[in-house]
Amino acid sequence: MTEMEQGLRRSPALMSRFDTSLLVVDVQEKLLNLMDRSEVVVWNIRRLVETTGILEMPMFCTEQYPKGLGATVSELAPLLRERTSKMSFSCCGEPGFLGQVRAGDRPKILVVGIETHVCVQQTVYDLMSEGFHVYVPIDAVASRFKEDYKWALRRMDSAGATITTTESVIFEWCETASASEFKEISRLAKESRPEMPS
Repeated sequence: MTEMEQGLRRSPALMSRFDTSLLVVDVQEKLLNLMDRSEVVVWNIRRLVETTGILEMPMFCTEQYPKGLGATVSELAPLLRERTSKMSFSCCGEPGFLGQVRAGDRPKILVVGIETHVCVQQTVYDLMSEGFHVYVPIDAVASRFKEDYKWALRRMDSAGATITTTESVIFEWCETASASEFKEISRLAKESRPEMPS
């Protein structure tokens, strides 16, 4: 039983397994090869996807024009079997997408993927305009160029999205070391990070 289930009133700024869903945006073969820090980003997204599965939280995945840009990368594809194809940069521009997200009845959503300054940013803005509280982990989004990545994060932050990190999210969702899933969550947190390019 988590502290929330025992009646502790947590800060509304925190996410939990009960009020948050995960959205993985366009982590596709032909796009990923162009991204800065791609190995670390995929590693972090995979850990978040696995955590979502362990804690039985809803998750969503999109692919931008998969016919031209390829499918979701092989490291994530087996974990993300249901994927929404889209042409609009914002996931919210795809008919039916918002209905799927709203059906999960979660007011908060963690957005990861690529590119930070295009599909991720436009989706974040549209989700906020629809009343969602949106969170973006800096180490689970990427762009081709550092300037685009940096300024997109600053812009989303100034607009009201909460900027965070993957490990912070994992433990925030787990909430307590007494959770039955803590051992599995701890295993993910202890994984060695891929080497960053010099």
